[in-house]
Amino acid sequence: MTTTIWHNPRCSKSRQTLQLLRDNGIEPEVVEYLKTPPNAAELTAVLTALQMTPRELMRTKEAVYKEMALSDDGLSDQQLIDAMVNEPKLIERPVVTHDGKAALGRPPEQVLALF
Repeated sequence: MTTTIWHNPRCSKSRQTLQLLRDNGIEPEVVEYLKTPPNAAELTAVLTALQMTPRELMRTKEAVYKEMALSDDGLSDQQLIDAMVNEPKLIERPVVTHDGKAALGRPPEQVLALF
């Protein structure tokens, strides 16, 4: 089974999660999602695996969140997903997927439940 991490090397939690995986003998496929953002289908699949809504996976403190008026409760899930696809820095990180399951590495130890 392939393990994947949506990784931002500038994020301490993302670096800690990647190191934790490696310390446990897991060498994931590293996807720098800011350079290679997920498409809407991939993001929807991850949201389903995480059992989260799009808003729950959004970084609401990012300036672009305010600039795009994403706090509007009238926005649909699809509109929020499209915003994350177009502005991947809105996606909370790191996200680890394995065997059809997913976990958010906040705290990093949370991802170990996938194995």
